[in-house]
Amino acid sequence: MDLPRRFAFSTGIAALAAGLVLVLTTALATGQTEARRAIVLELEGAIGPASSDFIVRGIEEAGTAGVALVILRMNTPGGLDTSMREIISAILASSVPIIAYVSPPGSRAASAGTYIMYASHAAAMAPATNLGSATPVSMTPGGLGEQKKPAEGKKSGKTAEPDDETAEGTGSESESTEQGSALQRKVINDAVAYIKGLARLRGRNEEWAVEAVRSAVNLTAEDALEQNVIDLVAKDIPDLLQQLDGRSVNLQSGALQLDTGDLVVETVEPDWRTRLLAVITNPNVAYILIILGVYGLFFELSNPGAMFPGVLGAICLLLALYAFHVLPVNYAGLALILLGIAFMVGELFVPSFGVLGIGGAAAFIIGSLILIETEIEAFQLSIPLIVTVTALTALFVFALISIALGQRKKPVVSGREQMLGSVGEALEDFEGTGNVHIHGELWSARTERPVREGQRVKVRELDGLTLIVEPVEEK
Repeated sequence: MDLPRRFAFSTGIAALAAGLVLVLTTALATGQTEARRAIVLELEGAIGPASSDFIVRGIEEAGTAGVALVILRMNTPGGLDTSMREIISAILASSVPIIAYVSPPGSRAASAGTYIMYASHAAAMAPATNLGSATPVSMTPGGLGEQKKPAEGKKSGKTAEPDDETAEGTGSESESTEQGSALQRKVINDAVAYIKGLARLRGRNEEWAVEAVRSAVNLTAEDALEQNVIDLVAKDIPDLLQQLDGRSVNLQSGALQLDTGDLVVETVEPDWRTRLLAVITNPNVAYILIILGVYGLFFELSNPGAMFPGVLGAICLLLALYAFHVLPVNYAGLALILLGIAFMVGELFVPSFGVLGIGGAAAFIIGSLILIETEIEAFQLSIPLIVTVTALTALFVFALISIALGQRKKPVVSGREQMLGSVGEALEDFEGTGNVHIHGELWSARTERPVREGQRVKVRELDGLTLIVEPVEEK
């Protein structure tokens, strides 16, 4: 090999080696940068399908991106049981430490938020925050009823024994509350077992967790730290990271010592999917979507080929069905809504003298009231919305009925029936068959009485294309 070729070959090898070193260095630097990030996921407001989807996806993406720490900043009054359990399952399965942090001051982690605090690898609160009130509410109309309050003079941390008067009660009261009490015990015992398991897993105060469920007790940040309900009280995220540095947490893979001294904190904002899910899983929005969907399909079937009502109705209906799939829906209520609409529409075609219309409106209202099975205010239907939609639907249907009845009273202006009773003029003298002029047209006519030319005749019947007429007596 001559000198120029050797030089070119050596230069190429050197360039390739330099490129490989650069790629490896960049990859290592990138990996190191990703490993030194901490992300903040906001859990604000009632916990529902949208917030659950956002938190679960955030935790899963943090695990694949090599994030060092996930801070779950919370301010929530609670939420749906199914959504809460999805978040807790993601926390328990996470390969990244999850730090639940109630912040800023004035925030709370009530009800479902308390369970999430207990499930997290580390729990922290800002000053002037609180947690507790973890008593579950029923997923059936009417709720679980009021919890028995501890007897006077007893501490809230102790279970009060009922006095003789309360224990005896009356026979009718006992019978009326027996079924509700059984359901209440079932739901509460399930919640107690769940939070006790989380408390044992994380080594937190098990007795207080039980009281939070049974008696709906609350704690401030300082009291929660003192009673081993949380691990830290931190005024802000930098303070939180400083206190977490060097602390050991238990992951599924084993114990991990946190190194939070130089973490770069990034707040993850909800994406378009989360925002869309938050909108359509609002019960009031889902309720309007199901109404628009049904009426869109109705108008499309009434006017085939219109296209727009059918397309819009199908989209609204599919979005509503998806929202109802993730919301605590009573399908009997949904069936009553659809039945009510069907009855009110049926009033247009069946002369029921208002029975179908009134029955449909009643079914529509009852179905709307029992549609959502939860006592959580953020996921309940607005009563003014139900009244407004019912009134507009009823007015629309009855307006169509009035128009239809008005049309029936008008004389027929086309077709076979329009000829009956029409008056024309005889074009010749005839007895039996002849020709008449009616509505500007020449018709063959038959009569049983003699008709004179120019005499007015009235159509009595039709026999195919022949009119059966009779002369009109002149006064």
